[in-house]
Amino acid sequence: VDTHGIAHASPRPVYGVYAPIACESGVAAFGRDPDSSKQVWSAEEGYPGDFWYRDFYRDIGFDLDYEYVRPYLPPTGQRIHTGLKYHRITGKTDQKEPYDPERARARAQAHADHFVDSRIGQVDWLARHMERPPIIVCPYDAELFGHWWFEGPLWLGLVLRRLAATADLEAVTPGDDLTRHPTLQRATPAASTWGWKGYNEVWLSGQNDWIYRHLHATADRLHALCRRYPSADERTRRALSQALRELLLGQASDWAFMMSRDTTVEYAVRRTKDHLLRCQRLCAEVEQGAIDELRLAALEDTDNLFPALDYRVLL
Repeated sequence: VDTHGIAHASPRPVYGVYAPIACESGVAAFGRDPDSSKQVWSAEEGYPGDFWYRDFYRDIGFDLDYEYVRPYLPPTGQRIHTGLKYHRITGKTDQKEPYDPERARARAQAHADHFVDSRIGQVDWLARHMERPPIIVCPYDAELFGHWWFEGPLWLGLVLRRLAATADLEAVTPGDDLTRHPTLQRATPAASTWGWKGYNEVWLSGQNDWIYRHLHATADRLHALCRRYPSADERTRRALSQALRELLLGQASDWAFMMSRDTTVEYAVRRTKDHLLRCQRLCAEVEQGAIDELRLAALEDTDNLFPALDYRVLL
């Protein structure tokens, strides 16, 4: 969970975010470490903003003469990101300097060393004030590495290699830590998210609050319908399982996020409505005993996440 989910837990955790807590449900909750998070995520001082790293936004699809890049563009001729980027971040200027891979690799090594050295110092201080070894939880979005931050995978590999070579620190999973230190303080985490301001404003605001009554109504309808068919025939099983897939797709938090951020709002609204309408239609077909098998097969092909999903998980 995010830092404040542990920091504001009840009762307050003795070791803050540097040890997991045991929730009443039996789940162990780990808190994000703010220091290591800031070193990577901070827009002002995070590693990815180093001036020697490759600039994400400059791309030959937009930079070079149109006639030169036209053969590499879609049939519509629309300029797109090709993935070929010749410039480094340089600074807060439009006059970007050419990208130098060797200098970028050197900066990645320096940042990896700085990151590990910072964690060693952090753990050394914490260990003197704790009765169990501290754990530093460092969660980052996967898309940061290689997408937004081109050198991110290199940096991550260098960090892991450095950790493997040091006796003062090691990389572990939360499961590893629980196996080694199964005795946890019992506490209830506070509400928290990674979103803006750390709570739920991103997903529940004036731009997107209209979706929730439809999400709840659709979920209630599907749940009640599934309970009527504890042992459905094959066709009904497929229809109910696909209806559940459509509901899950409609519930994806990305849509509410896009609406609140004013990015591709029309697309997010359409995806939400489309998936809920597909779920509702499948429910109606099951209720009426008139399942459209051609349409069902098309949906199974198009919206095909969780191929082993079975509606009976709702029973």
